[in-house]
Amino acid sequence: MRNRALAADHRRRALARLAAVDVLHEAGSWADVVRESQEIVELALKGLLYAVGIAPPRIHDVSPVLAEHRERLPPGLDGETLARLMEASRELRKDRELAFYGGDDLTPSDYYAKPDADRARESARLAARTVGRLVPDEDWTERGSRRTRKSGDGDRSPSDR
Repeated sequence: MRNRALAADHRRRALARLAAVDVLHEAGSWADVVRESQEIVELALKGLLYAVGIAPPRIHDVSPVLAEHRERLPPGLDGETLARLMEASRELRKDRELAFYGGDDLTPSDYYAKPDADRARESARLAARTVGRLVPDEDWTERGSRRTRKSGDGDRSPSDR
């Protein structure tokens, strides 16, 4: 099942969220950097899977799926980068709920520190930029408040059609 539009959407959203992570990092909101970074990694890697025709399962860590289908991944994805992406997916998955909700004996803002946020942000950057390089961007145009794919109409505006 190749879904290029969904792959491109995941790619675009992962790249866009990098700016949000930087804002959270500047604010010193370390737990939120970790949580948002996890979501970026998840979006990017699921976009990569869609791009190669694999429907990702509805789980937060897709590293086992990447490992299982390694041979179907783009040739531009080297083994070392893939290993780093899979590790980031596994590690950040562990922090997903903890960074957001905390626990009876744990407050996320007290638990996470700058080094945690720095590692998470670097993982998010690696995932978003790697997938941004490997997954083609669909050609999108604004029509009202809805995004629709261009249908080969060149540069004509909707009113010219």
